[in-house]
Amino acid sequence: MLKHEKKAFIKFFITYFGSVAILILASGFFYFQDQKKMLIEKEHFSMIEHIRQLKMKQPLPTRSSITYKIVDNKLPNFNIDNFKIKEDYFEKYLPYTWDGEYVLVKKDKEEFYKKLFSTKVEIVSGQILLLLLFALISYFLALRALRPMQEAIMKLDNFSKDLIHDLNTPLTSILLNMKLLEKNSNFNGNKPLSRIKKNVENISELHNNLTTLLQEDTMLVDEQNIVKIIEDVVLTHQKIYTHLEYKIELKEFNASVNTNAFSQVLTNLISNASKYNKQDGFIKIYSANRVLCIEDNGIGIKNPSEIFNRSYVEQKSGTGIGLDITKRLCEAMDIEISATSQVDVGTTVSLKFKN
Repeated sequence: MLKHEKKAFIKFFITYFGSVAILILASGFFYFQDQKKMLIEKEHFSMIEHIRQLKMKQPLPTRSSITYKIVDNKLPNFNIDNFKIKEDYFEKYLPYTWDGEYVLVKKDKEEFYKKLFSTKVEIVSGQILLLLLFALISYFLALRALRPMQEAIMKLDNFSKDLIHDLNTPLTSILLNMKLLEKNSNFNGNKPLSRIKKNVENISELHNNLTTLLQEDTMLVDEQNIVKIIEDVVLTHQKIYTHLEYKIELKEFNASVNTNAFSQVLTNLISNASKYNKQDGFIKIYSANRVLCIEDNGIGIKNPSEIFNRSYVEQKSGTGIGLDITKRLCEAMDIEISATSQVDVGTTVSLKFKN
């Protein structure tokens, strides 16, 4: 099951199972309260029955938790329903003779607590069995609900792969022909050609991003020293942006990454830091407490918290998709990405490795 499918499955399962679980637990609680009330009524009745047997001079149980005492004093405003629940016992006054004598009846609550505990165990056991049953039902319902989405995603995924694969050939051909045209002196300083070249490079960059993104849910990660990947990406950009200074201030940084995906992340970030930098600017790469930082002294960003949102752009030459893909690749590798920036001062992008 792919990552986004797992998320959808968990949401479906929690919705199904959570709703039923709340109903089962609420029903169990109210049923327990009803049973408790019924047990108290039985205790009340047993005390009345005990005194009835006493008054009828019938044999009383040899072992009983009920004790009684005949009292002589008159009780003002006597109510036959004077049943009181004390901390350790039940208490009730009952008429004993026509002369105004009363019986003070007490019953120990130990037996009541045993019955109450037994009832609670039965209810909880029943609830656990019901929860397990409905958890199984919810599991299969979630799988069933997920199936149409899986089919739709598979069709879209296959279409995307075919489309990107088919674009590779004409795109490679255009790039090669652009290089041949650049060697022709007649095209030196040709503005239309420069614009075409720039747009082709943007398309090529987007193509690489999408190709890597399609591996998002199936990419394998392994522990490695990422400094070599950083050096390779920086070397590529040094050849293009010769007016910038690149500083790599770390010798070793071990992390669990997918080489292709992490290389694409660095390419996107370092490419942006290079494109939107100043003449004789710098790009510095360093680490602090498992956080990899890419810092530049370029033109800065007005809204650094927005740059990873799809289609958000601050420069006319950008599409806004690259950094959205960058964030998704980071999430797939369990990397937290963030940015801080100040206009005309520079930008720092931080990659926090959780693994």
